[in-house]
Amino acid sequence: MSGETRRQRRDARRAAGEQPAAPRGGVPAPARAGADASSGSVAPLERARRGGFLRESWAELRKVDWPTRPQVIQGTVVVLVACAIVGAYLWGADQVLRPFVRDVLLGQ
Repeated sequence: MSGETRRQRRDARRAAGEQPAAPRGGVPAPARAGADASSGSVAPLERARRGGFLRESWAELRKVDWPTRPQVIQGTVVVLVACAIVGAYLWGADQVLRPFVRDVLLGQ
């Protein structure tokens, strides 16, 4: 075995009396602030998290290298041709195997 497993390291820390490690972000997450049951409103922390998520998502979408119109057209044509070829193959196989299925397997 190349090294300790996560469980072995965790058990060793517990035996030494250390506190559990913080999550990967480095700071333990605070207790979840849910909606206030009496007013039905969302806590400001939750609202800020949603806003941050949306901003980060939009920033990531701006980084995407979107395909150009010719690339989209070319990809669409490739998919349509592939579907036509597979459809023709399946139709041909159906035509060839139809008598076998009807006469031998179904006995009609």
